[in-house]
Amino acid sequence: MPDKKNNSRSLAEPSADAAQLRRQAEKIACKNKAQPPENLEAMTPEETRQTLHELRVHQIEFEMQNEELRQAKAALEDSNAQYFDLYDLAPLGYCTLSEKGIIMMVNLMTCSLLGVDRSKLIRHPFSPFILAEDYNIYYPHMRKLFETGEPQTFELRMHGQNGTLFWAQIVITAVQEAGGIPVCRAVIANITERKQA
Repeated sequence: MPDKKNNSRSLAEPSADAAQLRRQAEKIACKNKAQPPENLEAMTPEETRQTLHELRVHQIEFEMQNEELRQAKAALEDSNAQYFDLYDLAPLGYCTLSEKGIIMMVNLMTCSLLGVDRSKLIRHPFSPFILAEDYNIYYPHMRKLFETGEPQTFELRMHGQNGTLFWAQIVITAVQEAGGIPVCRAVIANITERKQA
């Protein structure tokens, strides 16, 4: 969550990033130091005031742009926090799998269904939670998903770490992560009651 103290920061008060940027700018300015105009001393007081005014306007413009960027960053952080709250508290299991079926990300409902802490699920294969007899359902759908890009829906039996068996309806879609890496997004619903009925 964004720090409210930072949001109330004065435009004139530099952040640590701004101070570092200033130091870098000063180094570049020193390296590229141009000779002052020969007629600098000949400038009238009015011309000097006008030049100083223009420099101040440019400085204020930069400060305003920096403030807009800070606000945009804070809004993005708020949006991400809300997204992850919705993702984690959803009544369905959500997870992201690599093309090889390795768990990359899970929400709390998936952890609850499988009876495993999130830290132990990440980088763990998904298939061991599927009943071995139903591998012939899972693997063909995963292959078809990555070959065709078409979403797949199927039902199979899964078991948590404590051995509890349940029926799951799984919907998988293919997406690309940053860098064009293909991954699978899976939605898992416990349909045991429906199956028993």
